[in-house]
Amino acid sequence: MIEQLLAPFEFEFFRNGLAVATLAGALCGLVGVYVVLKGMSYIGHGLSHAIFGGFAASALLGVNVLLGAGVWGVASALMIGGVTRRRLIGADAAIGVITTASFALGLALFGVFGGAGGNFDAALFGSILGVGPADVWAVALVSAFALAVVVLGYRPLLFTAFDPEVADVSGVRTARVDAMLMLVLAASILATMQVLGVTLIAATLVIPATVARMLTNSFARMLAAATAIGAGCGFVGMNLSYHLDVQSGPTIVLVGAGVFTVVFVATRRRPASI
Repeated sequence: MIEQLLAPFEFEFFRNGLAVATLAGALCGLVGVYVVLKGMSYIGHGLSHAIFGGFAASALLGVNVLLGAGVWGVASALMIGGVTRRRLIGADAAIGVITTASFALGLALFGVFGGAGGNFDAALFGSILGVGPADVWAVALVSAFALAVVVLGYRPLLFTAFDPEVADVSGVRTARVDAMLMLVLAASILATMQVLGVTLIAATLVIPATVARMLTNSFARMLAAATAIGAGCGFVGMNLSYHLDVQSGPTIVLVGAGVFTVVFVATRRRPASI
């Protein structure tokens, strides 16, 4: 039994995938706290779709995929923030218009040019087969960057997440804080796309943070709990993915959904206040 559980660790691709999945879960859990508290859970879903458009365009045009998709994702995030701040339409509508158009463009490009630009299924649903040491380092660097942003900008991020209007009046540069949060979010999605896939990243952003929200009344403990839950779901989900022969992204999300169900039932949907 133990030998069967340890068998996949003999393969380098699995060890790389496991490291990326664990780091990605922790990263998404950390960033997801701010996404959930700002009431913008849909942005993870939308922005991941926008980055898919950049991924498709970059791959088919022969541009570096990470660079092209990253620039595309950051531009989409800034456009969402700019449209939202003008208050002409709500954040959900801005996300819907900008990101679905980008996703549709990606699908159209793949439809016209076929799979010449990359692995379509891996981009959508995640795959550990193409994960290498470079991917591990990329996720580790993005995780360090996100942690640095959270630690150094803890109070402005907290203030902006709960009451952006008062924060703005109080001298907090909310536009800059939102832009930095969008940059971290776009980098997180780009770094984790290989394992999770663009269609499932939103769940890894929302589920750990939501579970942590049900477990604690402390903002600091919520950050720590969401990070730990995300990492745990990534680790367990990747191992199950190998043994069940199921794609990594769906398995990780289903593990998170199982944790959410258990906590939801155990807490009886008891509201928490920070």
